[in-house]
Formats: sequence, structure tokens, C-alpha cells
Amino acid sequence: MLPAVLNAQFSFTTNDDGTLNISQYVGSGGDVTIPSTTNGLPITSIGDSAFAAYGNSVTSVTIGTNVTMIAQYAFYYCTDMANVTIPDSVTSIGMDAFANCTSLTNVTIPNSVTNIGDYVFLYCYGLTFAAISNGVTDLGNFTFYYCSNLTSITIPDSVTSVGQDEFGGCTSLTNVTMPDGVASIGDEAFVYCSGLRSVTIPNSVTNIGRSAFGGCTGLTSVRIPKSVTGIGDIAFDDCLNLTNVTIPNSIASIGQYTFCYCTNLSSVTIPGTITEIGGYAFADDFNLTSAYFLGNAPTNADSTVFGSNPGTVVYYLPGTTGWSTMFGGAPTALWFLPNPLILTFEPIFGVQTNKFSFVISWATNTSVVVEASTNLASNTWQPIQTNTLTGGWCNFSDSKWTNYPSRVYRIRSP
Repeated sequence: MLPAVLNAQFSFTTNDDGTLNISQYVGSGGDVTIPSTTNGLPITSIGDSAFAAYGNSVTSVTIGTNVTMIAQYAFYYCTDMANVTIPDSVTSIGMDAFANCTSLTNVTIPNSVTNIGDYVFLYCYGLTFAAISNGVTDLGNFTFYYCSNLTSITIPDSVTSVGQDEFGGCTSLTNVTMPDGVASIGDEAFVYCSGLRSVTIPNSVTNIGRSAFGGCTGLTSVRIPKSVTGIGDIAFDDCLNLTNVTIPNSIASIGQYTFCYCTNLSSVTIPGTITEIGGYAFADDFNLTSAYFLGNAPTNADSTVFGSNPGTVVYYLPGTTGWSTMFGGAPTALWFLPNPLILTFEPIFGVQTNKFSFVISWATNTSVVVEASTNLASNTWQPIQTNTLTGGWCNFSDSKWTNYPSRVYRIRSP
């Protein structure tokens, strides 16, 4: 660094390229404008803790159009600052840059910004609106943590991940739509967002982190897309008003306490791909009366899965295996469907040795006809086998399936 430059409001240091960095604000507060140049030199950065309050009373800041970087803690604890204008020249905003700016009401992050550090708007209690323009790919962690008056947030298409505790404690946030392209939702990303009523999880998300929506007591329904392969422990714990949840067949395991204390959840359907359910996954769900399993009994599950639930019954399909009189601490019963169903989970579905096979589940001692078609466009179906469902199920196999370039199956009553 070259020697510092002074003017009435700012102390500067000179960057290696000859541009200026604001090292400290020394003005009297109020409305502050950071000029684009001073003494003929461009101001390109706001340094670490440059405006960190320590008694100053800045009420608004307009940042000059040559500034490209807002460093860490730049406006930390500027509790009187209600407005800030960030120009399109800024590409980077450092950690804690606006943390504890409790009077800040709204902010727009321009397209030019590609990097946002952790904790940038931490504890900005007065923030009601934030717009993040396209350009940012990673929102960082704890960026809007406990911005308790934030009611609206625009997440741009460029974002690929929602970080840890990103919106934790944003109790006034009522709905969130994440764009296609978001691949992961971090641990505790929306924890204690008690005002959240709905959330749209895009088909690009593959992982939902630990306690991602824990304590979202206002959340009434959630659809987990088929792209998701993992859900962290406690992901939806304490979602008291959750009445409906869709669990896709892309998921192999449900973690510990995942839906614990969801006291308004009355029924849940578990796909046939699930092989593991963690302890207390559905515990203390006092209104959960029915848990419908589309596959075999998960091999990794203990007696606490439905712990403390007074009326839960686990229903399983005829033709599935591993069931006894109790599962996960709840009694079991056969689940007879109104229509026949082809069970499509492995290993009982698909290509076997010299055959294509699947299990048909329905009701005891009823009959079904299996039909096949080689051309769906012609809507021509050929009956190939009639099966009696002894015990409510039967195993169908087709040893001639390789004789056709393609073959599609359907089932119907005789």
C-alpha cells in the first residue's frame, strides 16, 4: 500500500494499481455519498470496517460507480443506516459487510455481484425486502440470518445453492420460490421461519440439509421433488401445521427426527425405495393415523420410528415382505387397494433371468388380466395372462419379452 490520502469525510489508502480504498469514514454522519473519484483518482473499494459504527450516525449511503469491492465488516453495526445504494460496478461483498444494520429496510444486489460473503445481512432486523439480481451463484451462509421482518426475497436463476442458515429465523417470510438450478438446500437454511406457509422446491434440488425447515410452524404442505436423493436429520421437525408431504421414490432413507412433532400430519405414504428410517422420524405426530408403505419393510428401522403416537397404524401391501405384527413401534395391517397395482421397486420389478417380471398387488382371491402392447399409438392391447391374487398378490413374468422391440404392460380386472 502507498501512503494514505485524506479528505473531509474519508481516509484512503492507495491500492497497488493506483486506485483508492476507503480505509475509514471520518465524517459527521447523515446522508453520505461516496464519490466515484477524488483528487482525480478512482475510488474502487470500501475497506474492512471502514464505516463500522463506533458512534457514527450514517443514515443512508450512496456508493460511487467505480467501487468494485465492499470488504468485510465495511458497514458493520451502522444501526442508523436505513438505505444503501449499491451500484452495478460492485462485484464482491465481503463477510458481515452490513451485519447488524438494524435500520436497513430494503436492499437490491445488482447483476454485477458474483460473490456474497457469509453473514452479510446478519441481524438486519428492519430489512423487509431484498432483491438479488442474476449474477450471484452462491448466497453464502447466514446471509439473511434473523432478518425477522423480511417478508419477501427474490432468489435469481443464477443461484445454485442455498447456504447454511441462509434465512434462519426470518419469522416474517411467508413464501419462498427457489429457481431451477438450485442443487442443494443447506443445513438449517430456513430453520425457525415460523411465518413460512409454502415453499417450492425445484426439480434440480438433490439434497435437503439437516433441519433445513425445522421449526417452520406455519408450513402446511411440502412437495419434495424426484430429484432429491437425501434428506438430512430433523429436516421438517416441529412443523406443527404440516398436513401433507410428498416423499418421492428417489429417496432411499429418511433421517432421524425428520418429521418429528408434525402434530397435524394425519397420513403419510412411504415409497418402495425406502430401506432405512431413522429413530423418531415420525415420533410425537399425535394425529398421524395412517402410514402407507408401498414396498418391503425397511430393513434399518427401530421401534422409535412412530414413538409416542397413540393411533398410528402401518399399512403394507400384499406381496411385500419383511412385515410382522409391529413396525417402528406401531401395529401393522394389510392395505387393500381399490384397484390393482404393479409394484415398481427393485428387485422385484424389471429384468430377471430369462424374463421380465413384477408383482401385482390388490385384494385376496381376485383375478387380474395382464395385457401387453408393442405400439401405444395404435392403442392395441393383447391379453397375455390371467392371474389369481392368492393372498392379495401374484408374481407375473414374461419369458417372451425379448421377442419384441418394445413391450408395455397394463393390468385390468377380467
